[in-house]
Amino acid sequence: MLTSKQRSKLKSLAANLSPIGQVGKDGIGENMLKSFSDCLESRELIKINILENADGDPQELGRELAERLSAECVIVIGRKAVLYRKSSKKNFKHIEF
Repeated sequence: MLTSKQRSKLKSLAANLSPIGQVGKDGIGENMLKSFSDCLESRELIKINILENADGDPQELGRELAERLSAECVIVIGRKAVLYRKSSKKNFKHIEF
């Protein structure tokens, strides 16, 4: 669980990120989860677009993505979700809090 201070730091870092993928009408697929998981492992912080035609509420989809990726849903603003998961890589420059 992230503290409010950690969440604030991650939000400020995410402001400059471009979305790496999108969730559409097909929902959350296994290939999508694998791709997002790989990105989280190499970046720790990712932004995802949730398209207008996606089934469900963006807040719920953001939480579901985070849960299925074993990540934290930092924030969902409009139709963009920001996810964080600490990388398990050695010799990796982790996000400092």
